[in-house]
Amino acid sequence: MRTKEIFKRLLVGGVIAVLLFGLVACNGSDPSASGSGDSTAKTRNTGKGGKAVTLAFMGWEASPLETKAVKDGIAKFEKQFSNIRIDYTPGLSGTEYTAKLLASHAGGSMPDVMFMQSADYRTFASKGVIADITDRFDDDYSLDDFLPSVKEEMMIDGKVYGIQSSIVTPVLYYNKNIFDAAKVQYPGTKALQWEDFRQMAIQLTKDDIFGVYGTESTNMVMNALLSSNGAKVFSDDYNSAAINTPEAKEVFEKIRSLRYDDKAALDATTLENIGMSANQMLQTGKVAMVIDGSWALQELAQMDFNVGVAPIPYFKTPTNTAQAHLHCIASKSKHQDESWEFLKFLSGMDYQGELVSQGLWMPNRKSMYEEDVVKQWYNKDIHKEYIDFLDYFINAEVDPTAMQKSTKCSDVLTEETDKFYKDGGDVDTMLSNIETRIDKALAESK
Repeated sequence: MRTKEIFKRLLVGGVIAVLLFGLVACNGSDPSASGSGDSTAKTRNTGKGGKAVTLAFMGWEASPLETKAVKDGIAKFEKQFSNIRIDYTPGLSGTEYTAKLLASHAGGSMPDVMFMQSADYRTFASKGVIADITDRFDDDYSLDDFLPSVKEEMMIDGKVYGIQSSIVTPVLYYNKNIFDAAKVQYPGTKALQWEDFRQMAIQLTKDDIFGVYGTESTNMVMNALLSSNGAKVFSDDYNSAAINTPEAKEVFEKIRSLRYDDKAALDATTLENIGMSANQMLQTGKVAMVIDGSWALQELAQMDFNVGVAPIPYFKTPTNTAQAHLHCIASKSKHQDESWEFLKFLSGMDYQGELVSQGLWMPNRKSMYEEDVVKQWYNKDIHKEYIDFLDYFINAEVDPTAMQKSTKCSDVLTEETDKFYKDGGDVDTMLSNIETRIDKALAESK
């Protein structure tokens, strides 16, 4: 796809329509409308004008902006499908959400449709909690339309049990005013090699300004940086750890050196002590660059400062990783067909469009990156430089965290890297501990 040509034509045309749609992604709860029984898969009712049905929808909310978008999207769905009501209640988040979902399953009161963390997806599928929807895809709604990273995350041993809502990736955000004052060139829309990025962070660091925050983050940022150096957390089959390598060692050592040797990186503890969020630090000129998820652009775009966006740095090969939560149908829902219609809606433009246009997430399907569709969601006032590096999202690798077979693996990575970064631990010890503990967690999950 010639994304640069597409974007240039969009900009030159001067008419970039931002069409507001329903939205993408989180969820709510009220298991009371769900039941035990299964609809006949062969009878595919569209849900339009049929018997009145109430679907319980369970999930969580990340922000008030997302809450509004979710509710707006539901209202649009209910208008299209007048016989289907969505009973949506905001839920908890993180491990609390997972525990609540498991409790609902144990009590026989699962919601019909649910938000599913990517890290929990494979566990819930293996337990038979969520429905196999593989045979529901067709020419009009094809699996092949999903981006490669999205499709890989959705597939489990050749089967599909949920639809990824969108994609989220790590992105480099920067305060252009700080760059201008320091007379440092902007990062641009091509990823910087690590040494170039390091030197930039050093140049931007002053007595009252940190060069960068977010390099020490686990999961997407860490995984992308590791992959860019030929390293990885898991084996190819995700059945064991593969992180104890010289390539991984180099990445962790250089990330830590950026803070301790170069004094250019803001750490999480200092951030907490200051009492400001990373975005607030970026806005107020306390930090020049922040590496965060693509969702952060929604908040940053509403702040009053000149923010720029760029791909994250790399070591040997420019690399990006992507993942997102999924939407799934309970295997025992009485309303399989209606739930399928809702699932399709949640991954379509009517739901994703507004959220994407606001800068929270990015589209999950190839067709949404075609020129005519890009015109519908691209917002020049929000997406800014995104227009010049959409291939960064399209060609992203699936994030290995989304493919892990035990959520304990993420806990191990966080705990061990925190020791290394905060307490100055030995890198070889850290890598050995990670490998041993992940292998144990994976063995216990079988």
